[in-house]
Amino acid sequence: MTQDINFMVGGEAGQGVQSAGLLLAKAMTRWGYHTFADQDYESRIRGGHNFFRVRASQAHVQAIAEPVNILIAFNKESVDLHRVGVVSGGAIVYDGESIKDVTGAGLVSVPAQKLAEEAGDKLMSNTVLLGAGLGLIGFDLDVLADVLRRFFSGDSGEKNVKAARAGFDHVLKGYPNTYARKLKATNAPQRLVLTGNDAMSLGAIAAGCKFMAAYPMTPTTSIMEYLSAKQKEYGLVVVPAEDEISAINMVVGAAYAGVRAMTATSGGGFCLMVEGLGLAGITETPIVVIEGQRAGPGIGLPTRTEQGDLEFILHAAHGEFPRAVLAPATVEECFWLTVKAFNLADKYQMPVLVITDQHLASSYAAIETLDLSGVTIDRGVLYDGKAQGVYKRHAYTESGISPRAFPGKPGVLVVTDSDEHDEAGHLTEDADTRTKMMQKRMRKLYGARKEIAPPHLYGSKRAENMLIGWGSTYGALKEAADMLRKQGVSVDVLHFSELWPFPAEPAADAMSNAQRTFVVENNATGQLAHLIRRETGRAATASILRYDGRPFTPAGIVRAVEKEGCR
Repeated sequence: MTQDINFMVGGEAGQGVQSAGLLLAKAMTRWGYHTFADQDYESRIRGGHNFFRVRASQAHVQAIAEPVNILIAFNKESVDLHRVGVVSGGAIVYDGESIKDVTGAGLVSVPAQKLAEEAGDKLMSNTVLLGAGLGLIGFDLDVLADVLRRFFSGDSGEKNVKAARAGFDHVLKGYPNTYARKLKATNAPQRLVLTGNDAMSLGAIAAGCKFMAAYPMTPTTSIMEYLSAKQKEYGLVVVPAEDEISAINMVVGAAYAGVRAMTATSGGGFCLMVEGLGLAGITETPIVVIEGQRAGPGIGLPTRTEQGDLEFILHAAHGEFPRAVLAPATVEECFWLTVKAFNLADKYQMPVLVITDQHLASSYAAIETLDLSGVTIDRGVLYDGKAQGVYKRHAYTESGISPRAFPGKPGVLVVTDSDEHDEAGHLTEDADTRTKMMQKRMRKLYGARKEIAPPHLYGSKRAENMLIGWGSTYGALKEAADMLRKQGVSVDVLHFSELWPFPAEPAADAMSNAQRTFVVENNATGQLAHLIRRETGRAATASILRYDGRPFTPAGIVRAVEKEGCR
């Protein structure tokens, strides 16, 4: 039988909820478990309720499960809000000396602040409760100690080890049978614990990105922070721009000069970038834009998740020009599709957008070591200097791709313009030239379409029911399908990670045998369902929509599709 467990750490912003949750995820991963963890936090520096969920399993998991086995509560609000989600036989770990009037089953009272002070610092009460929570499941204290020493440096690390041991020993003595399920370490290779943003940052470095300009905006700020910390190590230049308009124009300028360049923002910031996106489109400048969706419109829910920007991303900026849109499904895909984005941008000399969301951007997953031997760099068609006459930056070609020269190349003058231009890059309003130049640019889509991977089919292609999704919903959809199959339901999953140019033919083929199709999205209007119908002519049986700022869970999807008639 597969061993698994679901933890939740709850408290106010400023109480160390994120640190404790990450330490918990790292400890379970080091113990040999697959882990997936997500964060729920308010848009404030201190106060407000936050929680961090960690799921650990011997099986490969890519989504959060709903029931909580062990709740580690840093304040009474966390107990009051989440005790209803704790399963029968579960445990609630809290500081009984500071949190009063708590009654019910499974309570594990730990004098956390007192034990923390004895360990050297009362601020380490969260570490005491972390040690207590892991003590309930029979965890290896030496593994936790090693994780703490790596996370905290020097004397602070030793103090935190002492604090964790105090909580650990307290539950072993006082609550030996409160939580009956004892887990065991598993033999597994060491894994990386990364967020989607971490993986995209690593993908950008592996792809040879040398310039980033961005304005900090949740949920992509940590990409800028990650790359800023790596500037000297990898020869990067990271510019914290004064606004998103400046950021994307800096990126266009850097890419025009010949370096791989990117920016990262959210929906509100991307609104300001669309004119710069059009500049990249008409000048045929390869840029990469990472857009992390959050709930809108306006400021919306700035720290919550949504998939409400798909149609906007597909059509952003006035006029028409080629682009590619990628939407990674997992932390691993965040790495690989970022690499692919830079190659597509260079090869087709166009903007490429990587669309993610708050859930995937800030969730942690334990993944196998990334094999960098699979990374290839494709800079596209470069000008060799052998053509006769004046260099034509926008020369007409059958593929639509003009050989690219970088400014400063000896004997070559590189000219382009944000107005419509001729082959040499000079402004023109000639109707015939305009027609030819539009056709030249749009021809790139024929080649780019061949680069887009078909949607991933999980199942037999013969099932009566099909769940369809894109981006971060994959893990929840896959597990929901497994749950439905155990109930005797015939069901497949069709999932899109590469959305434009839309892979219409393989999508239509995969959907051909399903009697009922359910498109599952974190938005209110069914944007993927619209796109599928527009590009394939196939209408979904129903849309399963969630737009409260929270991600789908497998059990939530099962309940929704059963309600819609999946059988």
